[in-house]
Amino acid sequence: MADTPQHPDRPATDQPATDRPVYVIGGGPGGLSVAHALRAQGIRAVVLEKSDRVGASWRRHYDRLHLHTTRRLSGLPGLPMPRRFGRWVSRDDVVRYLEKYAEHHDLEIVTGVEVSRVEPAPDGSGWLLRATGGRELTGAAVVVATGHNHTPRVPDWPGHATYTGEFLHAGEYRNPAPYAGRDVLVVGVGNTGAEIAVDLVEGGAARVRLAVRTVPHIVRRSTAGWAAQFTSILVRRLPVGLVDRLARPVAKLSVPDLSDHGLPRPDTGLYSRVKEGSIPVLDVGLIDAVRKGRIEIVAAVDGFEDGKVILADGTRVSPDVVIAATGYVRGLEGLVGHLNVLDARGRPVVHGARTPQHARGLYFQGYTNPISGNLREIAIDAEKIAKVIAREGGGRVSRLPVT
Repeated sequence: MADTPQHPDRPATDQPATDRPVYVIGGGPGGLSVAHALRAQGIRAVVLEKSDRVGASWRRHYDRLHLHTTRRLSGLPGLPMPRRFGRWVSRDDVVRYLEKYAEHHDLEIVTGVEVSRVEPAPDGSGWLLRATGGRELTGAAVVVATGHNHTPRVPDWPGHATYTGEFLHAGEYRNPAPYAGRDVLVVGVGNTGAEIAVDLVEGGAARVRLAVRTVPHIVRRSTAGWAAQFTSILVRRLPVGLVDRLARPVAKLSVPDLSDHGLPRPDTGLYSRVKEGSIPVLDVGLIDAVRKGRIEIVAAVDGFEDGKVILADGTRVSPDVVIAATGYVRGLEGLVGHLNVLDARGRPVVHGARTPQHARGLYFQGYTNPISGNLREIAIDAEKIAKVIAREGGGRVSRLPVT
């Protein structure tokens, strides 16, 4: 694994148009898989990672995290995940796998380099990357893979700026030890919020409340050995309305009615929600904890006032700690926002093997959250992106020496 690109500080204008690698921004699963797929096509790919190691975002996840997708369907191209990792792979094993992946495929990775802006190259061929230390790098193509969960998002709640209680985003949460014996309010009932709430209960928190604005669809991660991911793959290309109708009786059979505990069944279809960007909550203990009253469902947070949290139903609560599981934003505006390739919510207008009509050679990898599993789709898209670059790059891309 190389530590530096061949010409990291050469002025961009001095680099021949026929000697330009493909730059991959981000050393997570998306970036590493694309880099390998490009190498398999004989194309030189250089991964630029701003931290000092690959898989930086995975290292920051909470301790108990396990994939909700199966090991066999979560491996990246060219290297399966080891069987010893078990069916539901832990965070630490994902990190080990990414390290091994980079080593196994001898990927060219430059750490400690952050790309701040991507622009068309001055000669009209390829892309100019402005990076740490005044670097100007020119690539035949660029794959942006900085991650779906890039920048923590905290809503602009009234009074939040002056709230003096303990407050943290879920991205800062590691384990329940600091919260044992304490009253904790978790805000947000996506997969992260639900799992952190369960973790707190099991870790000895005195009271755990979960603030819910939109009631989620809850799905068993596995039923009689059949992973929910398998069903998701089977139905993902069916009509949305049909999947919604099929999901209703399945939910009634597999998930108990939690209406009396504050979680009624959603009134909108499961797949309709997915298409709007809302993935179902995969149950890893939430159902049981809610039924037993160990997790209390409360109304959404509307603001903060006088050291208290104001809920949407007018209730005021005074938890010891507030943990905001309120998601992330992509954080791509500074990098590519000037290229008119993002939608109103800051998401790439195209992804995978497609490239914007006015920004040929610029690709986005890993910015969707598909029902069939993010790592699985990343693996599929990596090979598609590499094939397109190999086909359309012509003589502009730097080729690896034949060995």
